[in-house]
Amino acid sequence: MSEIDLEDLPGVGPATADKLREAGYGTVESIATAITADLAEAAEIGEGTAKKVILAARKMADIGGFKTGRDILDKRKDVKKLRTLVPEIDDLVGGGLETQAITEVYGEFGSGKSQLVHQMAINVQLAEEFGGLNGSVIYVDTENTFRPERIEQMIAGLPAEADLGELEEILERIHVARAHSSDHQMLLLETARELANELRTSEYPVRLFVIDSLTSLFRSEYAGRGTLATRQQKLNRHMHDLLKLIDDHNAVGLVTNQVMSNPAILFGDPTKPIGGNIVGHTATFRLYLRKGKGGKRVARLVDSPNLPEGEAAFMVEQAGLKSC
Repeated sequence: MSEIDLEDLPGVGPATADKLREAGYGTVESIATAITADLAEAAEIGEGTAKKVILAARKMADIGGFKTGRDILDKRKDVKKLRTLVPEIDDLVGGGLETQAITEVYGEFGSGKSQLVHQMAINVQLAEEFGGLNGSVIYVDTENTFRPERIEQMIAGLPAEADLGELEEILERIHVARAHSSDHQMLLLETARELANELRTSEYPVRLFVIDSLTSLFRSEYAGRGTLATRQQKLNRHMHDLLKLIDDHNAVGLVTNQVMSNPAILFGDPTKPIGGNIVGHTATFRLYLRKGKGGKRVARLVDSPNLPEGEAAFMVEQAGLKSC
């Protein structure tokens, strides 16, 4: 659908189309899945007109109607897998992290969440035969955890035949933005949409969207039960914006999440992820990372629509994630 010009939509002239593109609505699909009030504000048109534009976009993009299971199976053929290059983890998640799906990785400090994210920012650039997606990454950093020096260390652990070029070239394909507040974090997804649209036809289109961490700023700004409803509403909106992005670009959504301890649990692991049901229901896959014995890390698949629960052990070494 990206070949269809926005001007082809009824009621959208060149000036309105320019405003929509500036606001991040660069494709018919993004308009078809937009909220009426948001589109009206972005294009400076009435809500009635915006509703007509959205309905026309849905018709053009073939979005909004019922499909058969066979149609969905055909669409699933477009799904690609981004491998961690740790066979045990890749087997655990069905061959790699899926495109068009959000994978949430949660765990305590030092469990390996940001290490995994750094590794995937490199792996996504690999050719598909090496487990990558031949793409670039957009990385929203909320805790100042991204380190280019770590990327340099991890490159040394890649297969010798997987030539990604010089360090500078690899870093050029990692687009990092530092978020300073929850509103800024949400706004950065709009900027991410614009950048991803620009790179859509490039040699390395965006195939990975990272938010590290998803809930940190929301947790610090909305403390106490009185603000819980507002926080959850914003988180819900934020995650659905991410879902639209990864669906539009056939990309992997990878978010990290903090945990909290429930002292009422006497037996078993008392840690649980922040964000409650909103995050739990929106994330397609949930991975729980924890520290094991002897410096090992353990990844546990907690939730998946089609895979059984299971665990995989791995090591975090200077050259990246490795098998034990």
